Amino acid sequence: MAEGRPGAWFGFGFCGFGQAPGSGRARRVRSPEPLRAPDVDADACRVSASWSYTAFLSRAGQVQLSGSTGGAASGFRDVWASEALLVVLRDGRGPGPGAELQAWAPSTALRGEPLWAQTVELEAEREDGADGETRRQTLPLLPCARAYVSPRPPCYRPLAPELRARRLELGAEHALLLDQAGQVYSWGGGRHGQLGHGTLEAELEPRLLEALQGLPMAEVAAGGWHSVCLSETGDIYIWGWNESGQLALPTGSLAEDAKTVAGQATGLNEDGSEVKRAAVAEAGAAAPFIAVQPFPALLDLPLDSAAVKASCGSRHTAVVTRTGELYTWGWETPTELWKRVPKASVTDNETRTAVWDLDSERFQSSCIATHARWF
Repeated sequence: MAEGRPGAWFGFGFCGFGQAPGSGRARRVRSPEPLRAPDVDADACRVSASWSYTAFLSRAGQVQLSGSTGGAASGFRDVWASEALLVVLRDGRGPGPGAELQAWAPSTALRGEPLWAQTVELEAEREDGADGETRRQTLPLLPCARAYVSPRPPCYRPLAPELRARRLELGAEHALLLDQAGQVYSWGGGRHGQLGHGTLEAELEPRLLEALQGLPMAEVAAGGWHSVCLSETGDIYIWGWNESGQLALPTGSLAEDAKTVAGQATGLNEDGSEVKRAAVAEAGAAAPFIAVQPFPALLDLPLDSAAVKASCGSRHTAVVTRTGELYTWGWETPTELWKRVPKASVTDNETRTAVWDLDSERFQSSCIATHARWF
């Protein structure tokens, strides 16, 4: 079962299906609100959010679904939600110590028989945190750390033996892997520069991210078509598609909000990022913006804050700092990139970035980024 520290869970974002328990069916929850579902907020050790529903796992092994599909079942070790499949790791049906990986249609609410099932080997527990805390692999990386699960067939996908995986994240068309040495690998579709290799070409097999080779990374996160990783010293590296400002780089949507006029020229920066220039009617000057960033770019937070956790939605990004602040940017809010918002206040519609105080140890991508991730 996935481990988690005691504390409260919060949710925010699009909630038209009631994905966040206790929030009702409001179209948007604009600032973090406690999850008020029975037996979830105090006892949940894992939360996995898809676009239209959310899956909660309690320390007692119960999975509860909320949103476009609902229901509850017991006997689980881990859960991973996507719009295509609900994937669970549950106690094996046989006498041995193994677990069973199951893929379900979300609409079944874990009733009946799964679409697909396979017995998997469990990895022995080990202390791999700086604080000596025991940690286990979480889906979509399997407990054996030698394979992962995908919502697209084939569901079970082995990894090369030389890849000693610590964490794996899936975007809409690509995958990111963080190995035990802190090196990052990427593969899959690359048409938006989300692989970070400097091209828009696809990679069929995991390829080392050479631009970050030698820099030990602590976290990786995959959005729909962009990627983020955090170094052990708290630096943020980000790359891929910037259509909605999800890279916190100058974006075309800001140019449109500034009443730009038609007429664009496209070129490349020295680092390979695609730059478009839109003529601004009022000022008469070109306004450059970055549409695609195919190499990792170093991103600075205000006050030189060090980041310790990262998460991506389809077209937005969130990080938590060592001092417990949450920064978000990207889709939905159309102006400035960095804006501090007091705790429990409502995010301004004219703000691209919101900041909340947060316990960084409780931050997980599933409760921050309510979106579908599939590969």
